[in-house]
Amino acid sequence: MKNFIKRQQRAIGIAVIGFLVSYGLFVGKPAPEKKPKAAPEIPITETFLANPSSLTLTVKTQGTIEPRFKIAISSQVSGLVIATSKEFFPGSYFTKDETLVSIEKADYEYAVAKAESQLAAARQRVAEEKGRALQAKRQWQQLGSSEANALFLREPQLAAANAAEYAALQELDAAKRNLTRTQISAPFNGRIMDKFVDVGQFVSPGARLVEVHATDAVQVRLPLTDRQIALLDLPLTEEDSIRLEIGEQDAIKVDLAARFGGKIWGWVGKIVRTEAQIDVKSRLVYAVAEIENPFISEKESGRPPLAPGMFVSAEIRTREFEGVTVIPRNLLRNDSTIPILNEDNRFNYLPITVLKSNKENAWILGLKSGTKIVTRDSGMLRVGQKVLNQNSNKLVKAIDLE
Repeated sequence: MKNFIKRQQRAIGIAVIGFLVSYGLFVGKPAPEKKPKAAPEIPITETFLANPSSLTLTVKTQGTIEPRFKIAISSQVSGLVIATSKEFFPGSYFTKDETLVSIEKADYEYAVAKAESQLAAARQRVAEEKGRALQAKRQWQQLGSSEANALFLREPQLAAANAAEYAALQELDAAKRNLTRTQISAPFNGRIMDKFVDVGQFVSPGARLVEVHATDAVQVRLPLTDRQIALLDLPLTEEDSIRLEIGEQDAIKVDLAARFGGKIWGWVGKIVRTEAQIDVKSRLVYAVAEIENPFISEKESGRPPLAPGMFVSAEIRTREFEGVTVIPRNLLRNDSTIPILNEDNRFNYLPITVLKSNKENAWILGLKSGTKIVTRDSGMLRVGQKVLNQNSNKLVKAIDLE
Protein backbone atom coordinates (compact mmCIF):
# COMPACT_ATOMS: atom_id res chain seq x y z
CA MET A 1 0.00 0.00 0.00
CA LYS A 2 2.86 2.29 0.89
CA ASN A 3 4.51 1.56 -2.45
CA PHE A 4 1.33 2.45 -4.33
CA ILE A 5 1.09 5.81 -2.52
CA LYS A 6 4.72 6.55 -3.34
CA ARG A 7 4.20 5.82 -7.04
CA GLN A 8 1.22 8.17 -7.15
CA GLN A 9 3.17 10.94 -5.45
CA ARG A 10 6.05 10.42 -7.89
CA ALA A 11 3.71 10.59 -10.93
CA ILE A 12 2.06 13.75 -9.63
CA GLY A 13 5.47 15.34 -9.09
CA ILE A 14 6.59 14.50 -12.59
CA ALA A 15 3.37 15.97 -14.04
CA VAL A 16 3.78 19.18 -12.04
CA ILE A 17 7.39 19.54 -13.18
CA GLY A 18 6.37 19.00 -16.86
CA PHE A 19 3.62 21.60 -16.53
CA LEU A 20 6.00 24.13 -15.02
CA VAL A 21 8.58 23.55 -17.80
CA SER A 22 5.97 23.90 -20.53
CA TYR A 23 4.55 27.04 -18.96
CA GLY A 24 8.03 28.51 -18.70
CA LEU A 25 8.78 27.82 -22.33
CA PHE A 26 5.46 29.32 -23.51
CA VAL A 27 5.63 32.42 -21.33
CA GLY A 28 9.35 33.01 -21.76
CA LYS A 29 9.26 32.82 -25.63
CA PRO A 30 10.26 36.21 -27.13
CA ALA A 31 7.55 38.00 -29.10
CA PRO A 32 8.00 37.87 -32.95
CA GLU A 33 9.46 40.97 -34.52
CA LYS A 34 7.11 42.95 -36.78
CA LYS A 35 8.58 43.35 -40.31
CA PRO A 36 7.39 46.06 -42.71
CA LYS A 37 5.25 44.83 -45.64
CA ALA A 38 7.43 44.33 -48.79
CA ALA A 39 6.68 46.69 -51.68
CA PRO A 40 5.68 45.00 -54.99
CA GLU A 41 8.65 44.40 -57.27
CA ILE A 42 8.73 46.69 -60.33
CA PRO A 43 9.66 44.74 -63.49
CA ILE A 44 12.63 45.90 -65.53
CA THR A 45 12.51 46.03 -69.30
CA GLU A 46 14.64 47.32 -72.15
CA THR A 47 13.60 49.92 -74.70
CA PHE A 48 15.07 51.86 -77.59
CA LEU A 49 14.07 55.26 -78.89
CA ALA A 50 12.29 55.68 -82.23
CA ASN A 51 13.96 57.98 -84.72
CA PRO A 52 11.53 58.56 -87.63
CA SER A 53 12.80 60.13 -90.83
CA SER A 54 11.97 60.57 -94.52
CA LEU A 55 12.55 57.39 -96.47
CA THR A 56 12.16 55.83 -99.89
CA LEU A 57 11.51 52.09 -99.74
CA THR A 58 12.13 49.28 -102.19
CA VAL A 59 9.45 46.90 -103.47
CA LYS A 60 10.91 43.57 -104.58
CA THR A 61 9.30 41.30 -107.16
CA GLN A 62 10.29 39.14 -110.13
CA GLY A 63 9.20 38.06 -113.58
CA THR A 64 10.13 36.61 -116.96
CA ILE A 65 11.21 38.72 -119.94
CA GLU A 66 8.78 38.73 -122.87
CA PRO A 67 8.98 40.46 -126.27
CA ARG A 68 6.87 43.59 -126.58
CA PHE A 69 5.75 42.62 -130.11
CA LYS A 70 5.63 38.99 -131.19
CA ILE A 71 3.92 37.90 -134.40
CA ALA A 72 3.64 34.86 -136.63
CA ILE A 73 4.03 35.93 -140.26
CA SER A 74 1.78 34.05 -142.67
CA SER A 75 1.64 33.93 -146.43
CA GLN A 76 -1.14 35.88 -148.15
CA VAL A 77 -0.53 34.20 -151.50
CA SER A 78 0.25 30.69 -152.65
CA GLY A 79 3.37 29.59 -154.45
CA LEU A 80 6.77 27.99 -154.29
CA VAL A 81 9.35 29.39 -151.83
CA ILE A 82 12.33 30.26 -154.03
CA ALA A 83 14.53 32.16 -151.56
CA THR A 84 14.93 33.21 -147.92
CA SER A 85 17.05 35.82 -146.16
CA LYS A 86 20.76 35.20 -145.80
CA GLU A 87 20.48 33.96 -142.20
CA PHE A 88 17.02 32.47 -142.03
CA PHE A 89 17.13 30.49 -138.79
CA PRO A 90 16.03 30.98 -135.15
CA GLY A 91 18.10 33.56 -133.32
CA SER A 92 19.15 35.64 -136.33
CA TYR A 93 18.40 39.34 -136.53
CA PHE A 94 16.75 41.27 -139.35
CA THR A 95 15.91 44.89 -140.15
CA LYS A 96 12.60 46.52 -140.90
CA ASP A 97 11.19 45.64 -144.37
CA GLU A 98 14.03 43.19 -145.04
CA THR A 99 12.80 40.32 -147.24
CA LEU A 100 12.64 37.17 -145.17
CA VAL A 101 10.88 34.82 -147.62
CA SER A 102 10.48 35.11 -151.41
CA ILE A 103 7.69 33.28 -153.23
CA GLU A 104 7.79 32.59 -156.96
CA LYS A 105 6.16 35.61 -158.65
CA ALA A 106 5.80 34.65 -162.35
CA ASP A 107 2.08 33.93 -162.02
CA TYR A 108 1.51 37.24 -160.25
CA GLU A 109 3.45 39.20 -162.84
CA TYR A 110 1.20 37.61 -165.47
CA ALA A 111 -1.86 38.65 -163.43
CA VAL A 112 -0.59 42.25 -163.37
CA ALA A 113 -0.07 42.27 -167.13
CA LYS A 114 -3.53 40.84 -167.71
CA ALA A 115 -5.12 43.43 -165.41
CA GLU A 116 -3.28 46.22 -167.22
CA SER A 117 -4.68 44.95 -170.54
CA GLN A 118 -8.20 44.84 -169.16
CA LEU A 119 -7.84 48.36 -167.80
CA ALA A 120 -6.67 49.64 -171.18
CA ALA A 121 -9.68 48.02 -172.89
CA ALA A 122 -12.03 49.52 -170.32
CA ARG A 123 -10.59 52.98 -170.82
CA GLN A 124 -10.97 52.58 -174.58
CA ARG A 125 -14.64 51.75 -174.12
CA VAL A 126 -15.13 54.80 -171.91
CA ALA A 127 -13.61 57.02 -174.57
CA GLU A 128 -15.81 55.50 -177.26
CA GLU A 129 -18.97 55.93 -175.17
CA LYS A 130 -18.10 59.55 -174.45
CA GLY A 131 -17.76 60.20 -178.18
CA ARG A 132 -21.04 58.46 -178.99
CA ALA A 133 -22.83 60.37 -176.23
CA LEU A 134 -21.56 63.68 -177.60
CA GLN A 135 -22.66 62.77 -181.10
CA ALA A 136 -26.12 61.73 -179.88
CA LYS A 137 -26.52 65.03 -178.04
CA ARG A 138 -25.75 66.98 -181.20
CA GLN A 139 -28.25 64.94 -183.22
CA TRP A 140 -30.97 65.55 -180.67
CA GLN A 141 -30.31 69.30 -180.73
CA GLN A 142 -30.68 69.29 -184.51
CA LEU A 143 -34.16 67.81 -184.09
CA GLY A 144 -35.13 70.93 -182.12
CA SER A 145 -36.39 69.18 -179.02
CA SER A 146 -35.59 70.61 -175.57
CA GLU A 147 -35.65 67.28 -173.70
CA ALA A 148 -33.50 64.35 -174.71
CA ASN A 149 -34.03 60.66 -173.85
CA ALA A 150 -31.27 59.30 -171.50
CA LEU A 151 -30.98 56.10 -173.52
CA PHE A 152 -30.69 58.07 -176.78
CA LEU A 153 -27.88 60.16 -175.18
CA ARG A 154 -26.11 56.89 -174.15
CA GLU A 155 -25.93 57.86 -170.50
CA PRO A 156 -26.45 54.26 -169.22
CA GLN A 157 -23.80 52.98 -171.64
CA LEU A 158 -21.31 55.61 -170.45
CA ALA A 159 -22.02 54.78 -166.79
CA ALA A 160 -21.42 51.08 -167.49
CA ALA A 161 -18.14 51.89 -169.24
CA ASN A 162 -16.97 54.02 -166.27
CA ALA A 163 -17.87 51.22 -163.85
CA ALA A 164 -15.95 48.71 -165.94
CA GLU A 165 -12.93 51.02 -165.94
CA TYR A 166 -13.05 51.34 -162.15
CA ALA A 167 -13.33 47.57 -161.72
CA ALA A 168 -10.37 47.02 -164.08
CA LEU A 169 -8.36 49.55 -162.06
CA GLN A 170 -9.14 47.68 -158.81
CA GLU A 171 -8.19 44.39 -160.47
CA LEU A 172 -4.84 45.89 -161.40
CA ASP A 173 -4.27 47.17 -157.83
CA ALA A 174 -5.12 43.72 -156.44
CA ALA A 175 -2.74 42.04 -158.87
CA LYS A 176 0.04 44.44 -157.86
CA ARG A 177 -0.63 43.82 -154.15
CA ASN A 178 -0.40 40.08 -154.67
CA LEU A 179 2.85 40.60 -156.54
CA THR A 180 4.33 42.59 -153.61
CA ARG A 181 3.11 39.88 -151.20
CA THR A 182 5.52 37.44 -152.77
CA GLN A 183 8.26 39.33 -150.90
CA ILE A 184 7.52 38.77 -147.20
CA SER A 185 9.00 41.01 -144.50
CA ALA A 186 8.27 42.39 -141.00
CA PRO A 187 7.34 46.02 -140.15
CA PHE A 188 10.02 46.35 -137.45
CA ASN A 189 13.58 45.46 -136.57
CA GLY A 190 13.46 42.04 -135.01
CA ARG A 191 14.76 38.58 -134.37
CA ILE A 192 13.59 35.21 -135.67
CA MET A 193 12.14 32.96 -132.98
CA ASP A 194 11.17 30.01 -135.16
CA LYS A 195 10.76 29.18 -138.85
CA PHE A 196 8.29 26.82 -140.52
CA VAL A 197 9.29 26.81 -144.25
CA ASP A 198 12.38 26.59 -146.36
CA VAL A 199 13.40 26.91 -150.01
CA GLY A 200 11.53 24.54 -152.31
CA GLN A 201 8.43 24.26 -150.15
CA PHE A 202 5.01 25.13 -151.57
CA VAL A 203 2.86 27.34 -149.36
CA SER A 204 -0.83 28.21 -149.43
CA PRO A 205 -2.56 31.40 -148.28
CA GLY A 206 -2.63 31.50 -144.47
CA ALA A 207 0.34 29.16 -144.03
CA ARG A 208 2.69 30.18 -141.19
CA LEU A 209 6.16 31.02 -142.44
CA VAL A 210 8.13 32.42 -139.51
CA GLU A 211 7.63 33.65 -135.94
CA VAL A 212 9.48 36.86 -135.01
CA HIS A 213 9.64 39.46 -132.25
CA ALA A 214 10.70 43.10 -132.14
CA THR A 215 14.08 44.03 -130.70
CA ASP A 216 13.53 47.71 -129.87
CA ALA A 217 12.11 46.85 -126.43
CA VAL A 218 11.10 43.93 -124.22
CA GLN A 219 8.73 43.82 -121.29
CA VAL A 220 8.26 41.96 -118.02
CA ARG A 221 5.10 41.32 -116.00
CA LEU A 222 5.73 42.07 -112.33
CA PRO A 223 3.27 40.64 -109.74
CA LEU A 224 2.42 43.04 -106.88
CA THR A 225 0.51 42.48 -103.66
CA ASP A 226 -2.07 44.90 -102.30
CA ARG A 227 0.42 46.28 -99.75
CA GLN A 228 3.07 46.80 -102.44
CA ILE A 229 0.58 48.63 -104.66
CA ALA A 230 -0.15 51.04 -101.79
CA LEU A 231 3.50 52.07 -101.80
CA LEU A 232 3.65 52.87 -105.53
CA ASP A 233 2.05 55.51 -107.77
CA LEU A 234 1.04 53.04 -110.47
CA PRO A 235 -0.93 54.09 -113.59
CA LEU A 236 -4.17 52.40 -112.51
CA THR A 237 -6.72 54.63 -114.30
CA GLU A 238 -7.09 55.90 -117.84
CA GLU A 239 -6.15 59.41 -116.70
CA ASP A 240 -2.95 58.06 -115.10
CA SER A 241 -1.99 56.30 -118.33
CA ILE A 242 -2.61 59.46 -120.37
CA ARG A 243 -0.50 61.57 -118.01
CA LEU A 244 2.26 58.99 -118.25
CA GLU A 245 2.15 58.96 -122.06
CA ILE A 246 2.28 62.77 -122.44
CA GLY A 247 4.95 63.16 -119.79
CA GLU A 248 2.91 64.89 -117.06
CA GLN A 249 3.68 62.01 -114.69
CA ASP A 250 7.20 60.70 -114.19
CA ALA A 251 7.64 57.05 -115.08
CA ILE A 252 8.40 54.66 -112.22
CA LYS A 253 11.87 53.22 -112.72
CA VAL A 254 12.61 49.54 -112.19
CA ASP A 255 16.04 48.05 -111.49
CA LEU A 256 16.31 44.57 -113.01
CA ALA A 257 18.94 41.93 -112.36
CA ALA A 258 19.55 38.50 -113.88
CA ARG A 259 22.22 35.83 -113.64
CA PHE A 260 23.84 34.92 -116.95
CA GLY A 261 27.16 33.22 -117.57
CA GLY A 262 27.90 33.00 -113.87
CA LYS A 263 27.53 36.77 -113.34
CA ILE A 264 24.80 39.12 -112.17
CA TRP A 265 23.86 41.72 -114.80
CA GLY A 266 21.65 44.77 -114.39
CA TRP A 267 19.21 46.75 -116.55
CA VAL A 268 16.92 49.73 -115.96
CA GLY A 269 13.30 49.78 -117.12
CA LYS A 270 10.14 51.74 -116.41
CA ILE A 271 6.55 50.91 -115.54
CA VAL A 272 4.33 51.70 -118.55
CA ARG A 273 0.96 50.27 -117.50
CA THR A 274 -0.93 47.87 -115.28
CA GLU A 275 -2.90 44.96 -116.64
CA ALA A 276 -6.66 45.18 -117.00
CA GLN A 277 -7.63 42.55 -114.46
CA ILE A 278 -6.58 41.03 -111.16
CA ASP A 279 -5.30 37.47 -111.28
CA VAL A 280 -8.18 35.29 -110.06
CA LYS A 281 -6.00 32.60 -108.47
CA SER A 282 -3.30 34.67 -106.79
CA ARG A 283 -5.25 37.94 -106.30
CA LEU A 284 -2.21 39.84 -107.54
CA VAL A 285 -2.04 42.87 -109.80
CA TYR A 286 0.51 42.80 -112.61
CA ALA A 287 2.47 45.90 -113.55
CA VAL A 288 4.23 45.86 -116.93
CA ALA A 289 7.74 47.28 -117.21
CA GLU A 290 9.51 47.99 -120.51
CA ILE A 291 13.23 47.92 -121.15
CA GLU A 292 14.44 49.72 -124.26
CA ASN A 293 17.33 48.57 -126.47
CA PRO A 294 17.72 45.20 -124.72
CA PHE A 295 19.74 43.69 -127.57
CA ILE A 296 22.62 46.18 -127.69
CA SER A 297 25.79 44.21 -128.25
CA GLU A 298 27.92 43.26 -125.28
CA LYS A 299 30.78 45.35 -126.66
CA GLU A 300 28.63 48.50 -126.53
CA SER A 301 26.80 47.95 -123.24
CA GLY A 302 29.16 45.62 -121.38
CA ARG A 303 26.37 43.10 -120.76
CA PRO A 304 24.61 40.27 -122.63
CA PRO A 305 21.28 40.78 -124.45
CA LEU A 306 18.15 40.73 -122.30
CA ALA A 307 16.51 37.91 -124.23
CA PRO A 308 12.89 36.69 -123.89
CA GLY A 309 12.56 33.87 -121.40
CA MET A 310 15.24 35.25 -119.08
CA PHE A 311 14.16 35.29 -115.41
CA VAL A 312 14.85 38.60 -113.65
CA SER A 313 14.44 40.01 -110.16
CA ALA A 314 13.10 43.55 -109.91
CA GLU A 315 13.38 46.37 -107.38
CA ILE A 316 10.97 49.29 -107.63
CA ARG A 317 11.66 52.47 -105.68
CA THR A 318 8.62 53.86 -103.90
CA ARG A 319 7.69 57.48 -103.36
CA GLU A 320 9.21 59.23 -100.33
CA PHE A 321 7.40 58.73 -97.03
CA GLU A 322 7.63 61.04 -94.01
CA GLY A 323 8.03 59.75 -90.46
CA VAL A 324 9.19 56.19 -91.15
CA THR A 325 10.66 54.11 -88.30
CA VAL A 326 12.45 50.79 -88.69
CA ILE A 327 11.89 48.24 -85.90
CA PRO A 328 12.77 44.56 -85.47
CA ARG A 329 10.09 42.39 -87.06
CA ASN A 330 9.48 40.36 -83.85
CA LEU A 331 8.14 43.49 -82.09
CA LEU A 332 5.25 43.79 -84.52
CA ARG A 333 2.04 42.13 -83.24
CA ASN A 334 -0.62 40.53 -85.43
CA ASP A 335 -3.06 43.36 -84.65
CA SER A 336 -0.60 45.97 -86.05
CA THR A 337 0.44 47.28 -82.63
CA ILE A 338 3.82 47.50 -80.91
CA PRO A 339 4.74 47.52 -77.17
CA ILE A 340 5.78 50.93 -75.82
CA LEU A 341 6.24 52.84 -72.55
CA ASN A 342 4.38 56.12 -72.12
CA GLU A 343 5.84 59.23 -70.52
CA ASP A 344 5.52 57.90 -66.94
CA ASN A 345 6.96 54.50 -67.89
CA ARG A 346 3.67 52.62 -67.96
CA PHE A 347 3.31 49.77 -70.42
CA ASN A 348 0.91 50.00 -73.38
CA TYR A 349 0.34 48.87 -76.99
CA LEU A 350 0.39 51.52 -79.73
CA PRO A 351 -1.46 51.06 -83.07
CA ILE A 352 0.77 51.78 -86.07
CA THR A 353 0.67 51.59 -89.88
CA VAL A 354 2.91 48.98 -91.48
CA LEU A 355 4.43 50.07 -94.77
CA LYS A 356 6.59 47.03 -95.36
CA SER A 357 8.08 44.09 -93.50
CA ASN A 358 10.40 41.16 -93.99
CA LYS A 359 11.83 38.46 -91.74
CA GLU A 360 14.16 40.86 -89.92
CA ASN A 361 12.59 44.33 -89.97
CA ALA A 362 9.36 46.29 -90.30
CA TRP A 363 8.96 49.81 -91.70
CA ILE A 364 6.15 51.61 -89.88
CA LEU A 365 4.37 54.96 -89.57
CA GLY A 366 2.74 56.51 -86.49
CA LEU A 367 5.63 57.01 -84.08
CA LYS A 368 6.90 60.28 -82.67
CA SER A 369 10.60 60.90 -82.26
CA GLY A 370 11.78 59.54 -78.89
CA THR A 371 8.94 57.03 -78.44
CA LYS A 372 10.18 54.27 -76.10
CA ILE A 373 9.68 50.91 -77.80
CA VAL A 374 9.84 47.86 -75.52
CA THR A 375 12.24 45.20 -76.76
CA ARG A 376 12.25 42.63 -73.91
CA ASP A 377 9.71 40.74 -71.77
CA SER A 378 6.73 42.60 -73.24
CA GLY A 379 4.65 39.41 -73.12
CA MET A 380 4.85 39.33 -69.28
CA LEU A 381 3.63 42.92 -68.82
CA ARG A 382 0.11 44.21 -68.36
CA VAL A 383 -1.31 47.32 -69.98
CA GLY A 384 -0.91 50.22 -67.54
CA GLN A 385 1.72 48.42 -65.44
CA LYS A 386 4.56 50.55 -64.06
CA VAL A 387 7.96 49.32 -65.23
CA LEU A 388 11.55 50.30 -64.75
CA ASN A 389 12.99 51.41 -68.06
CA GLN A 390 16.46 50.20 -68.89
CA ASN A 391 17.07 52.33 -71.97
CA SER A 392 19.53 50.74 -74.34
CA ASN A 393 20.18 54.17 -75.92
CA LYS A 394 19.91 52.62 -79.34
CA LEU A 395 18.52 54.97 -81.96
CA VAL A 396 17.02 52.97 -84.78
CA LYS A 397 17.76 54.86 -87.96
CA ALA A 398 15.08 54.78 -90.66
CA ILE A 399 17.01 53.27 -93.53
CA ASP A 400 16.03 50.62 -96.01
CA LEU A 401 17.90 47.56 -94.78
CA GLU A 402 17.00 45.32 -97.72
